[in-house]
Amino acid sequence: MGAWTVIQERQAMLLDPAIRDWVLLPIMVVMILVGVVRHHITVLLNGTPKKADLKSARETKGLQRGAVLRAYGSHLPEHAFEARKAYITDAFEKGTYLKDPKGGNKPKGNVMQDPAYVEGMMDGMKKNMMNIVPQTVIMGWINFFFSGFVLIKLPFPLTIRFKSMLQRGIETQDMDVTWVSSLSWYFLNLFGLQSVFTLLLGSGHAADAMRDMQAMSTMGMGAATNPQMGPTGQPQDMHKIFLSEKENIELTEHEWGLENVEIRLLVKYGKLPRSILEDQKKAKAVGNASSSSSSSAASSHVASSTSPSQATMAAAAAAASASKKKGRRQA
Repeated sequence: MGAWTVIQERQAMLLDPAIRDWVLLPIMVVMILVGVVRHHITVLLNGTPKKADLKSARETKGLQRGAVLRAYGSHLPEHAFEARKAYITDAFEKGTYLKDPKGGNKPKGNVMQDPAYVEGMMDGMKKNMMNIVPQTVIMGWINFFFSGFVLIKLPFPLTIRFKSMLQRGIETQDMDVTWVSSLSWYFLNLFGLQSVFTLLLGSGHAADAMRDMQAMSTMGMGAATNPQMGPTGQPQDMHKIFLSEKENIELTEHEWGLENVEIRLLVKYGKLPRSILEDQKKAKAVGNASSSSSSSAASSHVASSTSPSQATMAAAAAAASASKKKGRRQA
């Protein structure tokens, strides 16, 4: 304990109160004011919200309906699941949810001639510029005027791994990790003032630091956030996407989530032994095996009653259908 006290005394530093008044507080106040101004400018640039396209929303909600059926189909009885499955697969096959069910929904050759695509891309670029430019200016201002300043000391100890995060711009190996540089103070305010902005501007404000980080990686690709756009911002063929979802739904097998729920509840609270559930699983597996064997026996009986050529053709068709189903399941 004595050695640690000596080390702390050697690393003790006295900061000029002018650093607090002319560096620490101004950086925080400037970032708050810039966030408020940026929020109001972003609101002015957005203007009145546009009405959602009914046909585009129908395509998106149609895909979501198929995904929800695959994910939560166990909560439905088997007859209800099969009815919804038949309806959705038929709708996906016919293109009921497409913008143009009769003509299809193939992407255009040159998307730059689409006014909606160009407008969406320009709106995304304007929003990204409003998020990036203010933070770039503030960082340059801090690096130019306050480079190398030590502003504050944290009142709790930290490990050495935080040194690179809290002491950016200060290349000293012996300084205690609890000291914070001016550039690190900027990053702490960038991510720590979100509650202040929420208090001043309300929820859903435009002064969000996480959106700034995302804007740097998605600059100029604002239209790519549309679910009907590909990763490069190009429109996708929604009919192919619907057919792919149709195959996924066809391969989904129904498992009733409330099967034997009474017995499971009694087993959970110790009213019945747990071996009853295991016996039911074994009986179910035996029943499935017997049903499959009976179906194979019936098919063999039909094959024996037909001619050798017809039996060969039926066996080849059955093998082809089995291999096709197996390939779909593997895909």
